Amino acid sequence: MNKKINKLEVIHLQERNRFEIHLEGKIAELDYRLRDDVISFTHTGVPQELGGRGIGSHIVCAGLDHAREKGYKVIPLCSFVDAYIRRHSDEYGDLVL
Repeated sequence: MNKKINKLEVIHLQERNRFEIHLEGKIAELDYRLRDDVISFTHTGVPQELGGRGIGSHIVCAGLDHAREKGYKVIPLCSFVDAYIRRHSDEYGDLVL
């Protein structure tokens, strides 16, 4: 599954349990674990060279949108994902287990 978010392509590598954005020869990632209908986001990584552009937010948004589409509940083990959900609680707060 590929998804365009604000002109950034988010690639879902289901077999690796991760979402990626490839930009300028670098890779930003959002890793997760899936068990039954619960997705636990474990790590968000954005290379320093890509920092400050909202790329982490884009990839987390894609992961949360995927969770909603699939009917998954979310456990935000990653502090970045947790903070993102808190900042956007009106949109994503209902996903949290």
